[in-house]
Amino acid sequence: MPDDDGRTSVVPVLVLRKITQILRSFSIEQPELTLQQIIRTTGLPPSTCQRLVRNLVVEGFLDRDDDRYRIGLDFVQWAAPGTFGLDIVRLTRPALQALRDRTGETACLYVRHGPFRTVVSLAESRHPVIRLFVVGMVMPLHAGSAGKVLLAWDPTARQEAVRHGLGRFTEHTTVDIDELTGQLAAIRRAGYAASFEERDAGAASISAPVFGLSGELVAALGIGAPLQRLGPAEAGRWAPTVMELARDASRRIGFRAEMRAENLSAPVADIRATATGD
Repeated sequence: MPDDDGRTSVVPVLVLRKITQILRSFSIEQPELTLQQIIRTTGLPPSTCQRLVRNLVVEGFLDRDDDRYRIGLDFVQWAAPGTFGLDIVRLTRPALQALRDRTGETACLYVRHGPFRTVVSLAESRHPVIRLFVVGMVMPLHAGSAGKVLLAWDPTARQEAVRHGLGRFTEHTTVDIDELTGQLAAIRRAGYAASFEERDAGAASISAPVFGLSGELVAALGIGAPLQRLGPAEAGRWAPTVMELARDASRRIGFRAEMRAENLSAPVADIRATATGD
């Protein structure tokens, strides 16, 4: 909009562009950065970058721990209302809450964005010790049960995950393509995925697929908890409940029962070719 002297002011736009550069410098692989790393990644002048980072901390867009910064939890939580208008979030809410109530653990609904998965809805456990999740939380696909569900029923997800790279988060993270392919085939046969300390030490989860009107995979529904409450024995106990409520969520968004056989029996594509660029 014109200034008093008739010139068009571009300062607000330039400032927003610089703020966007700073926020985009954070990633799944580098969720925490020092000021010097932010300066190198963005290419902004040090004094400008330092001033903007300081203001972003004050406003809650970034959190600071000693000399390292990360995306602020306030910023993540502000994004939550953006998901509430989504039909899938609204329609599957009863299934999500029922999963939390029946298992006692935090229940989450995940959708895929490229090589990542995002929490779009959750029902938090009432246990005093919980595994922390927030709406808007972004995680990799190959580490964790929900991500593996999305990989197992979505060939595009597998291709994008492998192209992005199978990074290691713990000693239990699967980074071998052949091993991952075998796991995904087993997940499809079982109808659910369980994971133990694949992304975070001491954490476990169980997830199952949610299908849409035409039988396409649209989300993963699951629970996450500390390993002491959700070990392999408990996973076997709660897996039927997770699958039952994932089916309920699917019905709520229009999934037809006759589509189920096709979706649960289709073979898992070999993802090794993706790694070579085929």
